[in-house]
Amino acid sequence: MVARLKEIYRQEVAPALIKEFGYHNAMEVPRLVKIAVNIGLGEALQNPKALDSAASDISAVTGQKPVITRAKRSIANFKVRQGNPIGLMVTVRGDRMWELLDRMVNAALPRIRDFHGVSNKGFDGRGNYSLGIREQLIFPEIEYDKVDRIRGLQLTLVTTARNDEEGKRLLQLLGMPFSRN
Repeated sequence: MVARLKEIYRQEVAPALIKEFGYHNAMEVPRLVKIAVNIGLGEALQNPKALDSAASDISAVTGQKPVITRAKRSIANFKVRQGNPIGLMVTVRGDRMWELLDRMVNAALPRIRDFHGVSNKGFDGRGNYSLGIREQLIFPEIEYDKVDRIRGLQLTLVTTARNDEEGKRLLQLLGMPFSRN
């Protein structure tokens, strides 16, 4: 089964982008490449079980097992030594990426209290968009009773767009709810 959002991209979004930006080649059309999901866990230094519970949360959301990120250098003020586990990361591609984006746009983001759209300021200048989420509970896959602590996570949507304008238009056509301001 092909992801619903992938079909929408092929049939509606790509032709609209070709018409709007005047691309001459189908390979010029911006597309979504991957979604990187990242959780920073400074608390893992004192509580080793935090890694396990965050890993179960992130794998429920993405459908993949996360990789532990480790400190690159020691920082005495934060009591971090080189090699200590300080976070989790997953890169989602292909059909899982389309499913994740579909669930995020249509199920998770509308569950945020007082939600007025995502910020326009998350672009990096090359058409990629980063979005910080304050609590993992907005994803319907995560069971509220099994959460030990509310954690935030960061999602980075990587596109082939040349600039922010093309990247934003791609995400808008895919259903990303940007705020008016």
